[in-house]
Amino acid sequence: MKLKLIFLLFWAISISVNAQQTGTLLKTQLPRVYIDEEISLHFLSPEPIQYVDISTNDMIGDIPLENVFRVKAVRDSVSDLNGYNKSLGVVTIIGQKFIAQYDLWYSHDERQLKTQIEILPINTNPLEVGEIPMSDQELRFFATEAFKDKKKNKITQSTQYGITGKVNKIYTVDDYIFLDISFKNKTNLKFDLDQLRFKIEDKRILKATNVQSIEIEPEYQLFSTESFDKKYRNIYVFKKVTFPNSKVFTIELTESQISGRSLKMRVKYSDLLNADTL
Repeated sequence: MKLKLIFLLFWAISISVNAQQTGTLLKTQLPRVYIDEEISLHFLSPEPIQYVDISTNDMIGDIPLENVFRVKAVRDSVSDLNGYNKSLGVVTIIGQKFIAQYDLWYSHDERQLKTQIEILPINTNPLEVGEIPMSDQELRFFATEAFKDKKKNKITQSTQYGITGKVNKIYTVDDYIFLDISFKNKTNLKFDLDQLRFKIEDKRILKATNVQSIEIEPEYQLFSTESFDKKYRNIYVFKKVTFPNSKVFTIELTESQISGRSLKMRVKYSDLLNADTL
């Protein structure tokens, strides 16, 4: 029995090594998963799903959530099989940084049917096309770690119309910048957030016609909110930016009401260079 297990182990390793060396993957090497026409199978992805391919019309599927792929057999396609095991085709699932493929078979035996399958690293291949950006899952992890940090450096602060804004701390991870930003409302009026805009602007504005402003969109933000009563804190993530000393990184908060309450903060390039690492 031990010899048989050792043989199977070396056989599996040899297949994996051969696939890596040739850059190909045979259908017979794919994980086999059984489905039927009555029970939906859900693939749970560790990161948002970017693309799914169902190789035949014998299956139907959709993406009800960004990290969930749902699939089951088409009733008309399997009605003549009478529960007989048969391959219905290959399903390909692509995330932000991986590709996974499964060979889906029809079975009416409940002992073979699963309702959930977690996409594990062992069943994936990395997507290495140029520079690999962080996945949303990775950005969420580091943003959460930044949010847990209670130490504040108070990089910059500004107060206007009873609203105080602070850049508490700046972090870097690889080519990403994480800004810990908080706002405090000292008035009795709830602040209805219209926009929080990030720009690179000239330090000194001599003439309006000469103003050069580049708006930058965050790659990720930890929380989404439309208003706050007294306090609001969030982590915003950006790809690495560089700019000369004649410019500053600005953060502009505006309200969606006619009152037009707004607030602007400026971050120097030296503050980004002195950022902590997560």
